[in-house]
Amino acid sequence: MRNTNRFAIAIALVGATALSVIAQRPRSTSQDSNGSTSSMPAPPAAPATVKVKYEGGVFGYKKKVDGTLNFDDTNNRLVFRDDKGKELFPIPYQAITGAYADTHKVRPKAATIGSNLPYYGWPIGFIKTKVRYLTLQYDDPDSRVAGVTSFRLENKDIIDSVLYTLANKAGLDRRGEVFVRKRQPANP
Repeated sequence: MRNTNRFAIAIALVGATALSVIAQRPRSTSQDSNGSTSSMPAPPAAPATVKVKYEGGVFGYKKKVDGTLNFDDTNNRLVFRDDKGKELFPIPYQAITGAYADTHKVRPKAATIGSNLPYYGWPIGFIKTKVRYLTLQYDDPDSRVAGVTSFRLENKDIIDSVLYTLANKAGLDRRGEVFVRKRQPANP
């Protein structure tokens, strides 16, 4: 009886292993080999002014600041203004080398404090919210400043439309979920 149980367990383990190996086989995709995803529908155009929170990354601006991102098409640049309307810094469209949307799950400060309550606090520690960021990589040849900056936006629809609009205005190419600027070939 004992040997029969061991034999059945061994057969079950071998079967489970075989099924997991089969599940790991490579699958073909219907995407082009160059990685472009042109079949995805374009989101609606972004408004000219979008409410954001600057999270850091631009040389000389260390503080997190609430403000707006403005598409300044006459000067071909993206402008960040504080909540009083004062222009803090521009990023020229041609200086943007990469852009993508990112999402993080974070625990709010109230949930962190509440999770320390005895007995009742442990479920509060599981509360998390999604935070969405627009991350830009830039290299400005005029000022010789390069870096990565991020802006916190309200929701997925806004961030998708801002990212798509900015990528089109800056001339970036789509690579999956990321937009990048192709390198120009060196002239001989």
